[in-house]
This record gives sequence, C-alpha cells and structure tokens, in this order.
Amino acid sequence: MADSMPLIVALRLLLAVVFGGLIGLERESHGRPAGFRTHILVSLGSTLVMLTSAYGLESISINYDPGRIAAQVISGIGFLGAGTILREGATIRGLTTAASLWAVAGIGLAVGIGMYYAAAIATILVVFTLVYLNKFEIGHHPYSIRITANDQINQMAPIFTAFVQHGIEITQLTISNQTEGVVTIDMTINAPRKAKLRELVVKLNELEGIQEAVIIQD
Repeated sequence: MADSMPLIVALRLLLAVVFGGLIGLERESHGRPAGFRTHILVSLGSTLVMLTSAYGLESISINYDPGRIAAQVISGIGFLGAGTILREGATIRGLTTAASLWAVAGIGLAVGIGMYYAAAIATILVVFTLVYLNKFEIGHHPYSIRITANDQINQMAPIFTAFVQHGIEITQLTISNQTEGVVTIDMTINAPRKAKLRELVVKLNELEGIQEAVIIQD
C-alpha cells in the first residue's frame, strides 16, 4: 500500500480536477462568478484535505479522527458559496452556483477517500441537473435583453406595455445614447419561461421605432 500511495494520490487529485472541471464548464458557459477554475480548485482542495485527513495524520497518532478535518470543508465552503450570490434589484442570482460549489466539495472528499464510483455518479447527476433540470423549474428566471430604438419621448410606453402583456418583470434598466436620435436600452428582466421571452422579443421588434431587440444573456 505504501509503495503505491504516490500513484493513488496522483490518480485521486487528477480525478478531482476532471470531476470539478466538468461541473465548472457548465457554470462557465453561463458566465457565472464561480466557473471552470473555481470548481476545479474547490474539488482539488477538498480531495487534498481528505487525503491528508485520512492518510497524512496516521503517522502522528493512531487515535486521530480522519473525518475531523474533512468535516470543516463542508462548513468552510459556505463562505465561498456566499460570495457567488448576487442581488440585482429584486432578483437573487448565484444560488445554483453556490450549491454546485458545495456539491463539488463533497465530490472532492469522496475522491480523496477513494469512493470513485460515488464521485463519478454524483458528477454525472450534478451536470445533468444543471444542464437539463432547469427547464422544469417553476417561477421566473433572470435574462438580459438589449433594445435599440429611436430616441422619442413616447417610445418607452409601448415597450412597457409589451412587457406587461407578456407577464415579464423589469428588474433593472439602463438607457445610453448610441448615436444622435438612437438610444440603447439594456434590461435585466424576469421571465416565466424562455418561450415567453422569445415571444416578447418578436413583439418588440414589431413595434414602431424599435430598430432591434435581442437576448444578450440567458
């Protein structure tokens, strides 16, 4: 066992990078604060802590508790997760990313103790949850759209009317001058589902005075 330990340590650390990276890629693709590298580091660090707790302290005392140090990872990851939660107007973002970091910490601990199968299955389930199950969530979701429109005093009225008709809430609005007679309107909104947002964009592009309305983040 002692002779093969360096290989075991290397394998587990490498798997931690792979598993954490797979989950981090999904978060990175959505532009989240904690992305590819952050998830890898959390998974790698958790694995190292578990390896140290399970094997590194064995030579110091035979009465040590191998789960004592590892347990601190679960409580400590909360501080990092809190840093990914953002408030934008009435919208709270980052809860899913915080949860994925917590899950990655657990995966890293599982890899560190040698539970490869459990870590692999957990990684698959986390990625599946992030990629596919968001379609089944009930409630409104944050999106960002950009509208290029003529700079007219009555231009905003039909825009706001379209939002109300589609049941979509505006949480943040920024208007900037692009060229003379044209304004760019950036909005953070809450939409009940993506299909409803697409219907709104089609409607906005049909309005007089609107040059272009596009989804810039979903």
